[in-house]
Amino acid sequence: MESSSVQIVKYSGETTPFDIDKLRQSLLDAGATESATTRISRKIADELYDGISTKQIYQRAHRLLRNHAQSKASRYGLKKAILNMGPTGYPFELFVGELMKAQGFKVKVGTVMPGKCVTHEVDVYAENEKMVRMMECKFHNRLGYKTDVKVTMYIKSRFEDLESVWKNDAQISHKKHEGWVVTNARFTKDAIDFGTCSRLQLLSWDYPAQGSLKSLVTRHRLYPITTIGVLSKSNKELLMKKGIVLAKTLWEQPEALEGLGLESSKIDKILTEARTICDL
Repeated sequence: MESSSVQIVKYSGETTPFDIDKLRQSLLDAGATESATTRISRKIADELYDGISTKQIYQRAHRLLRNHAQSKASRYGLKKAILNMGPTGYPFELFVGELMKAQGFKVKVGTVMPGKCVTHEVDVYAENEKMVRMMECKFHNRLGYKTDVKVTMYIKSRFEDLESVWKNDAQISHKKHEGWVVTNARFTKDAIDFGTCSRLQLLSWDYPAQGSLKSLVTRHRLYPITTIGVLSKSNKELLMKKGIVLAKTLWEQPEALEGLGLESSKIDKILTEARTICDL
């Protein structure tokens, strides 16, 4: 059976034809070499059958990539690593804030701001010399979830209430004002259509095609600490409670690992993996 004719089952339960180019690109994005990508893609294509799940394909690709290079496998597991930043959404808000800082914005996370009608808690407020962004983060800790149009409509109304005040604020009235919805999952078609029509900015795992969450993480090499395989789940949670969400931060501030009761050899392994994941 040709791999392109195989129907695979997505996390949402929908079926879709297998696309080997998507698999190849995800492996390349993880840092796999061209030869390793070709070898792994061919092996997986040979093992496909109708009804295989994307989860099974991911697990197989991850195992094969791990045999090639552990740090590359950690990157390939980026989507799951972001899911593992939960169960609360606050670490994801900090993560989005770090992505904005990497683009030259000054950031406030979880700040309270007055609107014309009511007061709002804004997940991420980002500002540079030219614009201000009100960013609401919708974190989901299970795959297959989609943020729908009701969410985008609600956030649009909140943004408009805030912008009514911003227009009369001498410090930011001259800047461009943007409302954003950011999710680690995906948007429904209606949510995307509403965002396009209302000029609400949307950012998800794979949207927009140029500048998606996945591509921003890769471009700026801002991988979450949950990509570090040698770091235990409990220690990841402790670090995130301290506001540390990036693997890069551990490499730059190794003292952050103090107080976790780790042996120096374990700390060395953590720092080495953090460095290799981020290509530092």
